[in-house]
Amino acid sequence: MSSPDPQVRAARNLSTHPSPEHRPAPAAQRAERTSAVRGPVVAITGAAAGIGAMLTERLVASDEIKQVIAIDERRGECAGAQWHILDVRDPAIAEKLRGADVVVHLALDLDLETDPAARTAYNVRGTQTVLTAAAAAGVHRVVLCTSAMVYGALPDNELPLSEDAELRATAEATGVGDLLEVERLARRAPRAHPGLNVTVVRPAVLVGGTDTALTRYFESPRLLVVAGSRPVWQFCHVEDLCAALEYAALEKVDGELAVGCDGWLEQEEVEELSGIRRMELPSAVALGAAARLHRIGLTPSPAGDLAYTMYPWVVSGSRLHDAGWRPRWTNEEVLAELLGEVAGRHTLAGRRLGRKDATAAGAAGATVALLGTAALVRRARKARRRI
Repeated sequence: MSSPDPQVRAARNLSTHPSPEHRPAPAAQRAERTSAVRGPVVAITGAAAGIGAMLTERLVASDEIKQVIAIDERRGECAGAQWHILDVRDPAIAEKLRGADVVVHLALDLDLETDPAARTAYNVRGTQTVLTAAAAAGVHRVVLCTSAMVYGALPDNELPLSEDAELRATAEATGVGDLLEVERLARRAPRAHPGLNVTVVRPAVLVGGTDTALTRYFESPRLLVVAGSRPVWQFCHVEDLCAALEYAALEKVDGELAVGCDGWLEQEEVEELSGIRRMELPSAVALGAAARLHRIGLTPSPAGDLAYTMYPWVVSGSRLHDAGWRPRWTNEEVLAELLGEVAGRHTLAGRRLGRKDATAAGAAGATVALLGTAALVRRARKARRRI
Protein backbone atom coordinates (compact mmCIF):
# COMPACT_ATOMS: atom_id res chain seq x y z
CA MET A 1 0.00 0.00 0.00
CA SER A 2 2.14 2.77 -1.27
CA SER A 3 2.52 5.36 -3.96
CA PRO A 4 3.40 4.03 -7.43
CA ASP A 5 6.01 6.78 -7.67
CA PRO A 6 9.36 5.09 -6.86
CA GLN A 7 10.83 8.28 -5.39
CA VAL A 8 7.86 8.77 -3.06
CA ARG A 9 7.97 5.17 -1.92
CA ALA A 10 11.72 5.18 -1.42
CA ALA A 11 11.60 8.41 0.58
CA ARG A 12 8.88 7.15 2.87
CA ASN A 13 10.44 3.79 3.55
CA LEU A 14 14.13 4.29 4.24
CA SER A 15 13.79 2.27 7.42
CA THR A 16 12.44 -0.91 5.86
CA HIS A 17 15.72 -2.41 4.69
CA PRO A 18 17.00 -5.27 6.87
CA SER A 19 20.24 -5.25 8.77
CA PRO A 20 23.05 -7.39 7.26
CA GLU A 21 22.42 -10.26 9.65
CA HIS A 22 18.80 -10.44 8.47
CA ARG A 23 19.45 -10.21 4.74
CA PRO A 24 18.36 -13.24 2.70
CA ALA A 25 20.80 -15.98 1.81
CA PRO A 26 22.68 -15.78 -1.50
CA ALA A 27 20.72 -16.91 -4.55
CA ALA A 28 22.33 -20.36 -4.70
CA GLN A 29 21.56 -21.07 -1.05
CA ARG A 30 18.04 -19.72 -1.48
CA ALA A 31 17.43 -21.97 -4.50
CA GLU A 32 18.70 -25.01 -2.59
CA ARG A 33 16.46 -24.24 0.38
CA THR A 34 13.31 -23.53 -1.65
CA SER A 35 13.65 -26.81 -3.53
CA ALA A 36 13.03 -28.60 -0.24
CA VAL A 37 10.19 -26.35 0.98
CA ARG A 38 6.64 -27.48 0.28
CA GLY A 39 4.97 -24.21 1.17
CA PRO A 40 3.19 -21.88 -1.24
CA VAL A 41 4.67 -19.71 -3.96
CA VAL A 42 3.57 -16.16 -3.06
CA ALA A 43 3.49 -13.21 -5.45
CA ILE A 44 3.55 -9.69 -3.95
CA THR A 45 2.60 -6.56 -5.89
CA GLY A 46 4.02 -3.23 -4.76
CA ALA A 47 7.03 -5.18 -3.49
CA ALA A 48 9.77 -2.58 -3.95
CA ALA A 49 8.93 -0.27 -1.06
CA GLY A 50 6.74 0.30 1.98
CA ILE A 51 4.73 -2.58 3.38
CA GLY A 52 5.32 -4.56 0.20
CA ALA A 53 9.09 -4.44 0.72
CA MET A 54 8.74 -5.42 4.38
CA LEU A 55 6.49 -8.35 3.53
CA THR A 56 8.78 -9.48 0.71
CA GLU A 57 11.76 -9.62 3.08
CA ARG A 58 9.69 -11.41 5.69
CA LEU A 59 8.38 -14.10 3.35
CA VAL A 60 11.76 -14.66 1.67
CA ALA A 61 13.19 -15.41 5.12
CA SER A 62 10.30 -17.73 6.06
CA ASP A 63 10.82 -21.52 6.07
CA GLU A 64 7.11 -21.92 5.30
CA ILE A 65 7.28 -20.12 1.93
CA LYS A 66 8.66 -21.93 -1.11
CA GLN A 67 9.27 -18.88 -3.30
CA VAL A 68 8.44 -15.17 -3.48
CA ILE A 69 7.61 -13.46 -6.78
CA ALA A 70 8.05 -9.70 -6.41
CA ILE A 71 6.23 -7.34 -8.80
CA ASP A 72 6.65 -3.57 -9.01
CA GLU A 73 7.51 -0.75 -11.39
CA ARG A 74 11.11 -0.89 -10.23
CA ARG A 75 13.32 -3.54 -8.72
CA GLY A 76 13.53 -3.59 -4.94
CA GLU A 77 16.47 -4.57 -2.78
CA CYS A 78 15.40 -8.06 -1.73
CA ALA A 79 17.80 -10.38 -3.57
CA GLY A 80 15.98 -13.53 -2.53
CA ALA A 81 12.83 -12.77 -4.53
CA GLN A 82 12.16 -13.35 -8.22
CA TRP A 83 11.55 -9.86 -9.65
CA HIS A 84 9.24 -8.75 -12.46
CA ILE A 85 9.17 -5.07 -13.41
CA LEU A 86 5.79 -3.86 -14.69
CA ASP A 87 2.71 -1.81 -13.85
CA VAL A 88 0.00 -3.84 -12.12
CA ARG A 89 -2.52 -2.45 -14.59
CA ASP A 90 -0.73 -4.25 -17.42
CA PRO A 91 -2.63 -7.43 -18.42
CA ALA A 92 0.79 -9.03 -19.02
CA ILE A 93 0.92 -9.52 -15.28
CA ALA A 94 -1.05 -12.75 -15.77
CA GLU A 95 2.06 -14.42 -17.24
CA LYS A 96 4.16 -13.27 -14.29
CA LEU A 97 1.68 -14.85 -11.86
CA ARG A 98 1.80 -18.32 -13.41
CA GLY A 99 3.03 -20.81 -10.85
CA ALA A 100 1.97 -18.68 -7.90
CA ASP A 101 -0.39 -20.13 -5.31
CA VAL A 102 -1.17 -16.84 -3.56
CA VAL A 103 -1.07 -13.17 -4.59
CA VAL A 104 -0.79 -10.42 -1.97
CA HIS A 105 -1.84 -7.21 -3.71
CA LEU A 106 -0.23 -4.18 -2.05
CA ALA A 107 0.21 -1.88 -5.06
CA LEU A 108 -2.17 0.82 -3.86
CA ASP A 109 -1.59 4.56 -3.98
CA LEU A 110 -2.93 6.22 -0.83
CA ASP A 111 -0.64 9.27 -0.95
CA LEU A 112 -2.43 12.41 0.22
CA GLU A 113 -0.74 14.51 -2.46
CA THR A 114 -1.75 12.36 -5.45
CA ASP A 115 -4.46 13.74 -7.72
CA PRO A 116 -7.65 12.02 -6.50
CA ALA A 117 -8.83 11.02 -9.98
CA ALA A 118 -5.44 9.55 -10.88
CA ARG A 119 -5.26 7.77 -7.54
CA THR A 120 -8.67 6.16 -8.01
CA ALA A 121 -7.87 5.13 -11.57
CA TYR A 122 -4.66 3.45 -10.43
CA ASN A 123 -6.15 1.71 -7.39
CA VAL A 124 -9.33 0.41 -8.98
CA ARG A 125 -7.88 -0.58 -12.33
CA GLY A 126 -4.87 -2.19 -10.67
CA THR A 127 -7.04 -4.29 -8.35
CA GLN A 128 -9.33 -5.32 -11.20
CA THR A 129 -6.37 -6.39 -13.32
CA VAL A 130 -4.69 -8.35 -10.52
CA LEU A 131 -7.87 -10.25 -9.66
CA THR A 132 -8.58 -11.13 -13.29
CA ALA A 133 -4.95 -12.05 -13.98
CA ALA A 134 -4.74 -14.19 -10.84
CA ALA A 135 -7.78 -16.19 -11.91
CA ALA A 136 -6.39 -16.61 -15.45
CA ALA A 137 -3.03 -17.77 -14.08
CA GLY A 138 -4.59 -20.42 -11.85
CA VAL A 139 -3.87 -18.64 -8.56
CA HIS A 140 -6.28 -19.90 -5.92
CA ARG A 141 -6.01 -17.08 -3.36
CA VAL A 142 -5.66 -13.29 -3.52
CA VAL A 143 -5.04 -11.25 -0.37
CA LEU A 144 -6.12 -7.60 -0.52
CA CYS A 145 -5.32 -4.93 2.05
CA THR A 146 -7.75 -2.05 2.66
CA SER A 147 -8.37 -0.38 6.03
CA ALA A 148 -10.68 -0.59 9.02
CA MET A 149 -11.81 2.86 7.88
CA VAL A 150 -14.26 1.07 5.56
CA TYR A 151 -16.44 0.33 8.60
CA GLY A 152 -16.99 4.05 8.97
CA ALA A 153 -16.54 6.26 12.04
CA LEU A 154 -20.00 6.66 13.56
CA PRO A 155 -21.31 7.61 17.01
CA ASP A 156 -23.33 4.38 17.33
CA ASN A 157 -20.49 2.00 16.42
CA GLU A 158 -20.00 -0.90 18.81
CA LEU A 159 -16.75 -1.13 20.75
CA PRO A 160 -15.17 -3.14 19.27
CA LEU A 161 -16.60 -3.83 15.83
CA SER A 162 -16.67 -7.42 14.60
CA GLU A 163 -15.24 -8.32 11.20
CA ASP A 164 -18.78 -8.97 9.97
CA ALA A 165 -19.98 -5.47 10.87
CA GLU A 166 -21.60 -3.56 8.02
CA LEU A 167 -19.31 -1.33 5.97
CA ARG A 168 -20.93 2.05 6.60
CA ALA A 169 -18.16 4.38 5.46
CA THR A 170 -18.75 6.94 2.74
CA ALA A 171 -16.33 8.23 0.12
CA GLU A 172 -15.90 11.57 1.93
CA ALA A 173 -12.53 10.75 3.55
CA THR A 174 -9.17 10.49 1.80
CA GLY A 175 -8.90 7.26 -0.20
CA VAL A 176 -11.87 5.59 1.47
CA GLY A 177 -13.89 5.64 -1.74
CA ASP A 178 -11.11 3.68 -3.44
CA LEU A 179 -10.98 1.18 -0.58
CA LEU A 180 -14.73 0.64 -0.68
CA GLU A 181 -14.45 -0.09 -4.40
CA VAL A 182 -11.64 -2.57 -3.70
CA GLU A 183 -13.93 -4.22 -1.13
CA ARG A 184 -16.68 -4.44 -3.74
CA LEU A 185 -14.31 -6.06 -6.21
CA ALA A 186 -13.24 -8.52 -3.51
CA ARG A 187 -16.83 -9.60 -2.89
CA ARG A 188 -17.57 -9.93 -6.60
CA ALA A 189 -14.40 -11.80 -7.64
CA PRO A 190 -15.30 -15.29 -6.31
CA ARG A 191 -18.57 -15.13 -8.22
CA ALA A 192 -16.89 -13.95 -11.40
CA HIS A 193 -14.01 -16.41 -11.01
CA PRO A 194 -15.20 -19.64 -9.32
CA GLY A 195 -12.42 -21.24 -7.30
CA LEU A 196 -10.71 -17.95 -6.50
CA ASN A 197 -10.55 -17.23 -2.77
CA VAL A 198 -10.25 -13.56 -1.79
CA THR A 199 -9.10 -12.54 1.69
CA VAL A 200 -9.33 -8.91 2.81
CA VAL A 201 -7.15 -7.51 5.61
CA ARG A 202 -8.31 -4.26 7.28
CA PRO A 203 -5.75 -2.57 9.55
CA ALA A 204 -6.54 0.11 12.13
CA VAL A 205 -4.59 3.43 12.11
CA LEU A 206 -1.37 2.29 10.45
CA VAL A 207 1.93 3.49 11.94
CA GLY A 208 5.54 2.81 11.01
CA GLY A 209 6.93 4.99 8.23
CA THR A 210 3.43 5.90 7.08
CA ASP A 211 1.98 9.30 6.19
CA THR A 212 -1.80 9.59 6.39
CA ALA A 213 -4.41 12.12 7.43
CA LEU A 214 -4.65 10.28 10.77
CA THR A 215 -0.92 10.28 11.51
CA ARG A 216 -0.81 13.98 10.60
CA TYR A 217 -3.41 14.62 13.30
CA PHE A 218 -0.54 14.28 15.77
CA GLU A 219 1.57 16.93 14.02
CA SER A 220 -0.73 19.69 15.27
CA PRO A 221 0.18 21.92 18.22
CA ARG A 222 -3.20 21.02 19.74
CA LEU A 223 -5.31 17.92 19.30
CA LEU A 224 -8.62 19.00 17.88
CA VAL A 225 -11.61 17.56 19.72
CA VAL A 226 -15.03 18.25 18.28
CA ALA A 227 -17.59 19.06 20.94
CA GLY A 228 -20.01 16.20 21.55
CA SER A 229 -17.80 13.61 19.86
CA ARG A 230 -16.35 10.43 21.35
CA PRO A 231 -12.81 9.89 20.06
CA VAL A 232 -11.06 6.59 20.75
CA TRP A 233 -7.84 5.40 19.17
CA GLN A 234 -6.62 2.02 18.01
CA PHE A 235 -3.34 1.65 16.14
CA CYS A 236 -1.70 -1.02 14.01
CA HIS A 237 2.05 -1.23 13.60
CA VAL A 238 3.24 -2.15 10.11
CA GLU A 239 5.16 -5.12 11.57
CA ASP A 240 1.93 -6.55 12.97
CA LEU A 241 0.19 -5.95 9.64
CA CYS A 242 2.94 -7.88 7.83
CA ALA A 243 2.54 -10.74 10.30
CA ALA A 244 -1.21 -10.79 9.62
CA LEU A 245 -0.62 -10.75 5.85
CA GLU A 246 1.75 -13.69 6.26
CA TYR A 247 -0.97 -15.60 8.13
CA ALA A 248 -3.34 -14.94 5.23
CA ALA A 249 -0.75 -15.92 2.63
CA LEU A 250 -0.11 -19.21 4.45
CA GLU A 251 -3.87 -19.84 4.53
CA LYS A 252 -3.93 -20.04 8.30
CA VAL A 253 -6.94 -17.71 8.22
CA ASP A 254 -9.26 -16.38 5.55
CA GLY A 255 -12.29 -14.19 4.94
CA GLU A 256 -12.50 -10.60 6.12
CA LEU A 257 -9.85 -9.86 8.73
CA ALA A 258 -9.43 -6.85 10.98
CA VAL A 259 -6.01 -6.22 12.48
CA GLY A 260 -4.79 -3.84 15.17
CA CYS A 261 -3.45 -3.58 18.68
CA ASP A 262 -5.53 -5.15 21.42
CA GLY A 263 -8.01 -2.70 22.92
CA TRP A 264 -8.01 1.05 22.45
CA LEU A 265 -7.09 4.39 24.03
CA GLU A 266 -9.57 7.04 25.08
CA GLN A 267 -8.84 10.60 23.92
CA GLU A 268 -7.87 11.59 27.47
CA GLU A 269 -5.29 8.80 27.57
CA VAL A 270 -3.86 9.90 24.22
CA GLU A 271 -3.53 13.46 25.49
CA GLU A 272 -1.84 12.31 28.69
CA LEU A 273 0.59 10.00 26.87
CA SER A 274 1.40 12.51 24.13
CA GLY A 275 1.58 15.59 26.30
CA ILE A 276 -0.37 17.48 23.63
CA ARG A 277 -3.30 19.49 24.92
CA ARG A 278 -6.67 19.58 23.22
CA MET A 279 -8.55 22.35 21.49
CA GLU A 280 -12.30 21.73 21.65
CA LEU A 281 -14.46 23.30 18.96
CA PRO A 282 -18.14 23.15 17.97
CA SER A 283 -18.82 20.68 15.20
CA ALA A 284 -20.04 23.31 12.72
CA VAL A 285 -16.90 25.39 13.20
CA ALA A 286 -14.45 22.49 12.90
CA LEU A 287 -16.11 20.82 9.92
CA GLY A 288 -16.82 24.10 8.15
CA ALA A 289 -13.22 25.30 8.51
CA ALA A 290 -11.82 21.96 7.34
CA ALA A 291 -14.10 21.99 4.30
CA ARG A 292 -13.06 25.54 3.38
CA LEU A 293 -9.36 24.71 3.72
CA HIS A 294 -9.70 21.73 1.43
CA ARG A 295 -11.84 23.58 -1.08
CA ILE A 296 -9.27 26.36 -1.54
CA GLY A 297 -6.39 23.88 -1.72
CA LEU A 298 -4.64 24.66 1.57
CA THR A 299 -4.86 21.08 2.82
CA PRO A 300 -5.07 17.73 1.03
CA SER A 301 -7.49 16.35 3.62
CA PRO A 302 -11.24 16.71 3.07
CA ALA A 303 -13.54 17.42 5.99
CA GLY A 304 -14.61 13.75 5.97
CA ASP A 305 -11.27 12.80 7.53
CA LEU A 306 -12.35 14.54 10.75
CA ALA A 307 -15.02 11.89 11.40
CA TYR A 308 -12.24 9.37 12.11
CA THR A 309 -10.98 11.60 14.92
CA MET A 310 -14.49 12.10 16.31
CA TYR A 311 -16.16 8.68 16.58
CA PRO A 312 -15.04 5.11 17.29
CA TRP A 313 -14.04 2.56 14.63
CA VAL A 314 -12.15 0.10 16.83
CA VAL A 315 -11.99 -3.50 15.57
CA SER A 316 -11.79 -6.79 17.47
CA GLY A 317 -9.49 -8.83 15.22
CA SER A 318 -11.11 -12.00 16.57
CA ARG A 319 -10.51 -14.14 13.47
CA LEU A 320 -6.78 -13.58 13.54
CA HIS A 321 -6.71 -14.17 17.28
CA ASP A 322 -8.62 -17.43 16.87
CA ALA A 323 -6.02 -18.53 14.33
CA GLY A 324 -3.19 -17.90 16.81
CA TRP A 325 -1.98 -14.48 15.64
CA ARG A 326 -1.15 -11.91 18.32
CA PRO A 327 0.02 -8.29 17.96
CA ARG A 328 3.54 -7.66 19.19
CA TRP A 329 2.84 -3.95 19.72
CA THR A 330 0.50 -2.23 22.17
CA ASN A 331 -1.42 0.95 21.45
CA GLU A 332 0.81 2.82 23.89
CA GLU A 333 3.98 1.61 22.16
CA VAL A 334 2.71 2.45 18.68
CA LEU A 335 1.62 5.92 19.79
CA ALA A 336 5.10 6.52 21.23
CA GLU A 337 6.67 5.51 17.91
CA LEU A 338 4.27 7.75 15.99
CA LEU A 339 5.09 10.73 18.19
CA GLY A 340 8.77 10.12 17.55
CA GLU A 341 8.20 10.02 13.80
CA VAL A 342 6.26 13.30 13.67
CA ALA A 343 8.46 15.19 16.14
CA GLY A 344 9.45 18.54 14.69
CA ARG A 345 6.66 18.57 12.11
CA HIS A 346 4.24 20.90 13.96
CA THR A 347 1.75 22.69 11.76
CA LEU A 348 2.29 26.43 12.15
CA ALA A 349 -0.15 28.92 10.67
CA GLY A 350 2.41 31.31 9.21
CA ARG A 351 4.89 28.85 7.75
CA ARG A 352 3.44 25.50 6.70
CA LEU A 353 -0.28 25.80 6.03
CA GLY A 354 -0.01 26.87 2.40
CA ARG A 355 2.76 24.46 1.36
CA LYS A 356 1.63 21.44 -0.65
CA ASP A 357 4.21 18.91 0.33
CA ALA A 358 4.44 15.80 2.46
CA THR A 359 4.56 17.89 5.63
CA ALA A 360 1.46 19.98 4.97
CA ALA A 361 -1.15 20.05 7.69
CA GLY A 362 -3.84 17.41 7.91
CA ALA A 363 -7.49 18.44 8.15
CA ALA A 364 -7.60 18.58 11.93
CA GLY A 365 -4.29 20.43 12.34
CA ALA A 366 -5.14 22.77 9.51
CA THR A 367 -8.42 23.67 11.16
CA VAL A 368 -6.58 24.70 14.31
CA ALA A 369 -4.07 26.68 12.23
CA LEU A 370 -6.85 28.42 10.32
CA LEU A 371 -8.59 29.48 13.48
CA GLY A 372 -5.31 30.80 14.87
CA THR A 373 -4.67 32.75 11.68
CA ALA A 374 -8.19 34.16 11.71
CA ALA A 375 -7.67 35.38 15.27
CA LEU A 376 -4.44 37.15 14.27
CA VAL A 377 -6.19 38.81 11.32
CA ARG A 378 -8.98 40.06 13.59
CA ARG A 379 -6.44 41.49 16.03
CA ALA A 380 -4.58 43.25 13.21
CA ARG A 381 -7.82 44.80 11.91
CA LYS A 382 -8.73 46.06 15.37
CA ALA A 383 -5.26 47.52 15.80
CA ARG A 384 -5.53 49.39 12.49
CA ARG A 385 -8.90 50.81 13.53
CA ARG A 386 -7.36 52.21 16.72
CA ILE A 387 -4.61 54.05 14.87
